[in-house]
Amino acid sequence: MVERKSRILYIKRYLEENSDEQHQKTVTDILAHLTGQGITATRKTVAQDIELLIEAGVDVVINKSRPNKYFVGIRHIELPKLKLLIDAAQASKFLTVKRSRDLIGDLLSLTSIHQAEDLKRGLYFDNQVKPKNENAYRTANLLLKAIIEKKRVRFMYYEYAPNKEKVYKHNRRVYEFSPWTFLWNNDHYYIAGHSENHGQVIKFRVDRIASPKETMLDAASVPDDFDPAVIAKTVFSMYEGPMLDVTLKCENSMMKTIVDRFGENVKTDISDPEHFHAKVTVSASKTFYGWVFGMDGAIRITAPREAVTAYNAMLNKAKSFAP
Repeated sequence: MVERKSRILYIKRYLEENSDEQHQKTVTDILAHLTGQGITATRKTVAQDIELLIEAGVDVVINKSRPNKYFVGIRHIELPKLKLLIDAAQASKFLTVKRSRDLIGDLLSLTSIHQAEDLKRGLYFDNQVKPKNENAYRTANLLLKAIIEKKRVRFMYYEYAPNKEKVYKHNRRVYEFSPWTFLWNNDHYYIAGHSENHGQVIKFRVDRIASPKETMLDAASVPDDFDPAVIAKTVFSMYEGPMLDVTLKCENSMMKTIVDRFGENVKTDISDPEHFHAKVTVSASKTFYGWVFGMDGAIRITAPREAVTAYNAMLNKAKSFAP
């Protein structure tokens, strides 16, 4: 019985690693593999073992032919999803090249060696955007541990001076922080939670946290109404201040941009044959005005007057920096 269990596991692993719809295996192939592993089997026992795998829920597809051919159909993760995850690991600015390669290796192990080779084609790592050390990765691990154990952490936080040197905020202030959830935005990793220093919910970019240490202090309790989606919307979108209903006059080609930014339910109406109006709720913030400016005149603010005035003031200030 022990030998049979071992044989079944070898067959399962062999099919998972070596078979797919384009690379189907025969009983002869399986027998050759088992023999190479020092395991005795017959055509009959292999067929019976495959039936047991199917009964156990492994999706071994049988292509009835002469001879019968076998391959693993549905896997833990579908190939298109696997490709998306691999592309994300490849492009991540948070992971070092080594960590990206390690993660991609783990992902590739979820499919056959043949499909893994197909997925590896075209992989490219841009060393210009990848971090050079694993400080951020280690910080993320510490923060995750603190979230699980519901403990506070302490750390310093830095930004960059005009000469690209690190400058610690507030003269190396040590922040005491209760981490609640990770947020991902624009290929940067953030941690959101309650800051004792600020007395409110705040976020920090993980890769700019310095000298993090977990404490034995219990973290502040997560409120029942805490919603990471709302936090992400507040921090990263155009909602940095008081909300304002704004009307935008947009060139027709900008509809995809408006929908991408504000969703399919955004209120729009046709203005003239070349333009439409979009009514959106944002804050009168630099983020919003900067976004409008980046549309190079294809999107313009028409109401309310206070938003138009504030936007023009920002444009005039930008002009004052011109040589």
